Amino acid sequence: MKARDNQSDQLKSSVNPVTLEIIRQLLQSIPDEVEMDLTRTAFSPLIYEYKDYAVGMVDVEGRLIAQSRGGIPIFLANVLGLAVMDGVATYAEEGIHSGDVIITNHAGTLGQHLNNVVMFTPMMDPNHPDKVIAFMAILAHWTDIGGKYVGSSASNDTTDIFQEGIQFRCVKMRRAGKPVSETYRMIEYNTRFPTMVLGDVDAQLAGCTKGANLFTRLAEKFGTDTLMSGIAELWKKTEASARAAVAAIPDGVYFASSFLDNDGIDLNKHIECPITVTVMGERFIVDFSNISPQVRGPFNSGRYGGGITCARIAFKYLTTPLEFTNEGSFVPLEVVLPEGKFLSAAANAPMARYSAPISTVVDTIVHAMEAVAPAMIAAGHHASMGSHRFQGMHPETGVLFSHLDTALGGWGGSHNRDGSGPFKTLAHGDTLDVPVEVQEMLYGLHINSICFRTDSAGAGQYRGGPGLDKQYTIHHPVKLTLTFERNGCPPWGVMAGKEGQPNYVEIQRSDESEPTIYLKASDIPLNTGDRVLIHSGGGGGYGHPFNRDPEAVALDVKRGVVSEAAAREDYGVILNTDQGVNHCLTLEERSKRRACV
Repeated sequence: MKARDNQSDQLKSSVNPVTLEIIRQLLQSIPDEVEMDLTRTAFSPLIYEYKDYAVGMVDVEGRLIAQSRGGIPIFLANVLGLAVMDGVATYAEEGIHSGDVIITNHAGTLGQHLNNVVMFTPMMDPNHPDKVIAFMAILAHWTDIGGKYVGSSASNDTTDIFQEGIQFRCVKMRRAGKPVSETYRMIEYNTRFPTMVLGDVDAQLAGCTKGANLFTRLAEKFGTDTLMSGIAELWKKTEASARAAVAAIPDGVYFASSFLDNDGIDLNKHIECPITVTVMGERFIVDFSNISPQVRGPFNSGRYGGGITCARIAFKYLTTPLEFTNEGSFVPLEVVLPEGKFLSAAANAPMARYSAPISTVVDTIVHAMEAVAPAMIAAGHHASMGSHRFQGMHPETGVLFSHLDTALGGWGGSHNRDGSGPFKTLAHGDTLDVPVEVQEMLYGLHINSICFRTDSAGAGQYRGGPGLDKQYTIHHPVKLTLTFERNGCPPWGVMAGKEGQPNYVEIQRSDESEPTIYLKASDIPLNTGDRVLIHSGGGGGYGHPFNRDPEAVALDVKRGVVSEAAAREDYGVILNTDQGVNHCLTLEERSKRRACV
């Protein structure tokens, strides 16, 4: 065990421990409660089903106080604090006052696609009504903010940020509680779906208002000084936990590498992702120096929306995954990220698909720790957003729609259990699939079937999670945009486990005998009778497949996760005609094949 910093071991709290714990729970309850209201009142399934949002509070220096636990991890890089501090700088002369509400999606600040709009409002000191003590902030993915394609971020071939929609750089939409009509007009006339987007804006606004009121009540209850002192103490405690977790990892330099298929434009050129992790005492250093430079297509992200986000998700995964997230969670983390990389691109770079690489990058950081901390990591997961967006006119209403969904695939096996899934990627967290009934009702789509993708899971003592096969039949003309990744770099196995199968999409035309395979494509026209078959990837396996319990393999065969052929080929398990295990032949098969290795 490495030496610990004495200061971290001897935290002294100026707040009573019982009071501090009450403050901790109440602070966390605010974004969690606001999040629930947001999902109940939002108009877009991207918010109320998909959970494409972040809800939280930051102090006057942009430091994270608390963040809701239901939003997606991709916003862990304190995008809320970045937005607030840019707003504070923008309005340095005019000031930010009680009742002001500001929005921003500026790519140069947030480093994300423009659909992600942060709204924030100040929270005032009850004893000094003119003094701002913190900010309530909500990020939400707006369905459309203009640009080249319906949905704005539905692009594989944009070449600069200006093709992807309108930018609001810290614009007040309420001033002293009164609506700024000009801002509302800019929103309304820069989206193809004004009713849905303005409905989501109202949901965000209600959440900001409620969160600010709840925080103010805490300041009234405990006193502003006690509350803010408690927040500082909680940061210290969280930092100490993170430092202890890093201290438990042996010092060393660790490396892993992966790649993404392409940037949507240069189709034969991989986006390289070699990453070095250095652990020194209580320092955890992620070095992106050798990754690919900024790319021509929209798979770039800014520094904070890209490299810092990836490092923070991986760091949280490896250190304190079960603790509330706040500013202290990431103090031991250091990131080396030169400017001009695809994870630290210039402000005008195309970023529509900024999120597509993130799961692969996070997985690679985790993979680097395989040798030194095998019990902390899992094999590679499907890692592809698997974005498939249908857009067209609803067959009954004639109203334009845009439906974004992403793939559910397998996660990697770990040292004591099979991989989970099918789930979204680890950058999504607990994001649920949009229910079939919702898709069919809102968009007139028809989903024929969803089932396990047999033999997609990587074999291992603990196999990976399976992918899915999902089939749509087209009943009215639509256009389809696809962004699938990790076909050339499948989800890896670890500790002698095998890789999972990568994902891809087939389109079977009603007038053609053979399907066409796609990974990335924009606005593919589909007609009545065409079918879309989405095959998501499986997770990698952990440990040698011949160490897997043969009865577990037989159960996988019965469930359709593994075929009888793969049971024999990958696991050395021979089944009887009733799909029960033939233990004698299995032992003989495994012994013979082990002897040949």
